[in-house]
Amino acid sequence: MPALLSRFRVDLLLILVAGTWGSTYLVAKELVTPQSVVALLALRMLLASALMATIVAARRNRITAAELRAGVLLGLVLAAVFAFETFGIANTSATNAGLIISLTIVFTPILDFAVSGRRLPVRFFLAALLAIGGVALLASEGDFQAPSLGDLLVLVAAIVRAVHVTTMFKLTGNAPMNSLHLTTVQLATCAAIFSAASLFYGDSLPHFVANLEPGRAVLFLYLVLACTVFAFFVQTWAVRRTSPSRVSLLLGTEPIWAAIVGIVIARDNVALAGYLGIALILAGTAWGRSLEQRHRLATGPSAASLIGYPER
Repeated sequence: MPALLSRFRVDLLLILVAGTWGSTYLVAKELVTPQSVVALLALRMLLASALMATIVAARRNRITAAELRAGVLLGLVLAAVFAFETFGIANTSATNAGLIISLTIVFTPILDFAVSGRRLPVRFFLAALLAIGGVALLASEGDFQAPSLGDLLVLVAAIVRAVHVTTMFKLTGNAPMNSLHLTTVQLATCAAIFSAASLFYGDSLPHFVANLEPGRAVLFLYLVLACTVFAFFVQTWAVRRTSPSRVSLLLGTEPIWAAIVGIVIARDNVALAGYLGIALILAGTAWGRSLEQRHRLATGPSAASLIGYPER
């Protein structure tokens, strides 16, 4: 019984993280405008990296040169993910953003296959086509019109996130590194990039902070504390108490929560074709994840094994 309760607690916290991530798109949508994207990201990364750095210092651990090099390189890619994703959110609905970004689940194994030559089951590509077809339906609402700029930007973010995951596997697969250190360096790199960019584009940091009224400030702190710092620690804690596959599976419910939050809370207008698209995306990504996990168990670790651990 104690073991069952412990497993239930782990699963519950992981589902809570997935739900938190699913709400990220609505929260960002409420906070961001095309002019405030860079300032928002700069402030978010500054606070998140400062909190993480404080924890690293409190543990009296030193970040190694290898962790610093890998973290800076990965941070450059992660900054691109955040930029494309957040500019996309500013130009599309929370529902579309949360579902389109889930294509990372199928893009990552395909990219890993292209880079390493690791073979994938033919059925995986059918699952990928199913999910991509769902995105086409969701974005066009069945009229087969061109997707919006926001949809395209989030789609690019999903591709770049797959690059981030694959690069992380290549850099750390043979030389395991402290995940806290690696995340801290990545977030600090993002903070430096967006802080510098805010000097030349859109709202300045002081202007953004000055216009952050109490309600928006609460949403912003939720984005930093719950969606970034809390989620990281739950992942790190949970992976020591259950299997990586189970962590990945439960965190993979994020697009379901994104759809629920977008439709029920944000009241995004979704036509019948859009609902069909949502069903195809969820089915395709879930099927693809299942096929990839079974294939990985048979052939060994791959970049896709890290999909469940994005820095949000």
